[in-house]
Amino acid sequence: MANDPRPTADAPRGARILVTGMSGTGKSTLLAALAARGHRTVDTDYDGWTLADGTWDEARMDRLLDTDGALVVSGTVENQGRFADRFEQIVLLSAPVEVLIHRVAHRTTNPYGRSAEDQALIRRHVAEVEPLLRARADRELDARRPVGELVSEMDALLHDLAARCGRKKDGADHD
Repeated sequence: MANDPRPTADAPRGARILVTGMSGTGKSTLLAALAARGHRTVDTDYDGWTLADGTWDEARMDRLLDTDGALVVSGTVENQGRFADRFEQIVLLSAPVEVLIHRVAHRTTNPYGRSAEDQALIRRHVAEVEPLLRARADRELDARRPVGELVSEMDALLHDLAARCGRKKDGADHD
């Protein structure tokens, strides 16, 4: 994973995106592909961003979001709503529950989702949690689409946000 929270020299402050969604939607895959294109990403499923209780380390997340530079963060945790106003866009990746179950049962990067108990919890989260994520999301992307298409759409979104953030910083945006 490309979890380097240091900003790149030419990245504008403020272009922040949260990618959220249920297990199996491909958040980590999407972030790895964005990182390969040179975007700064943090996958909060790794490297200690999530505490033992399953929530984000709020002090660490505050520090991250105070840094300069464009940033894409991924994760789905109970306290992510506390940070919602610090992202210019919240993107929900979604797919039918049977697609998610198939993906988590066959992935090799993460053991979560292989057991019947995990799969039952994923089904429950799709029914109970995903509607809450959808209500907060600025846009929803179909996670069944090819990764390359999703990366291109996210890349365009990052460039659009960077341009808007630059205008606001210069005082030229009068929305």
